[in-house]
Amino acid sequence: MADVAAEAGVSHQTVSRVVNGLPGVRPETAERIHDAIALLGYRRNLAARLLASTHSRTIGVLTWGSGLVGPAQVLLALETAALAAGYRLGVVAISEMTPEGVGAAMDQVLGHAPEAVVVIVPHETVLRIAQEIDLGIPTVVVEGDLSRTPLTAGVDNVEGARLATAHLLDLGHRRVDHLAGPLGWAEATAREEGWRAELASRDLVPETPWRGDWSAASGYAEGQAIAADPGVTAVFAANDQMALGLLAALRDAGRRVPEDVSVVGVDDLPESAYFTPPLTSVRQDFAELGRRAMDLVERALRGEPSPTADLVGSALVERASTAPPRA
Repeated sequence: MADVAAEAGVSHQTVSRVVNGLPGVRPETAERIHDAIALLGYRRNLAARLLASTHSRTIGVLTWGSGLVGPAQVLLALETAALAAGYRLGVVAISEMTPEGVGAAMDQVLGHAPEAVVVIVPHETVLRIAQEIDLGIPTVVVEGDLSRTPLTAGVDNVEGARLATAHLLDLGHRRVDHLAGPLGWAEATAREEGWRAELASRDLVPETPWRGDWSAASGYAEGQAIAADPGVTAVFAANDQMALGLLAALRDAGRRVPEDVSVVGVDDLPESAYFTPPLTSVRQDFAELGRRAMDLVERALRGEPSPTADLVGSALVERASTAPPRA
């Protein structure tokens, strides 16, 4: 920074104001400083900046290294929102869903000296620990506790599941099966709840859910049994990846989609429009979810005692995988 100041013919303090985006510097002076920065290839030393500050400008993030689309998209959206607000993320993945595994990951997160922690692991074990332990800093839960309690942000999965189920019922199907996510996951629970609620609102009794583990492989395995049941005409799958496996199992069993069985998924993956056939899916606005999570963090850091955020709404994207049942 001293070299930049010498090159631009200004003080060290003036360079500091420019690189930190502070007002009070004339435009022609700021331009001269930017020219010097470009000439010298100057980059701010983050470590030195943190040593000189009482704030780390770091948000600790606890996630799960599974490769699942939902958590990965939420993390990306949170990172975008954090960078826009001048923060960086310190991300730690939980190795195993046990109290010991969660505790070890939390210790790692705190090693980043974060100003707040965001938890993006919608599993009941992690949620319970995250909401019981006082870390001494704001802790925001994303896509886990969907009850609209303070310091939680999420998508309205109940609403999304009802939209998917209602779509199939409105097409004329009187039986809508559910390929559910694994037990213990908040999103799987909420989507099953919405499916049951929509059926109950029309005086229909739900079948026992089929159950996968979020993967396409589990969708295929359960899909083989689904394809063997001639009474199945419509399936609401709890995510697009399981729906992909289900489509493959139905195809291999000689059951056509949507002529014989209609299928709806959740997440609206970028690839879903290119499935065979293109998949009707419930779209989730992960970018908005990331913004709301970061807004909760900033409000908590400003001293707001119990900031809350509404659930992000869902939308149904209709494609070729759904149709009225055959007469």
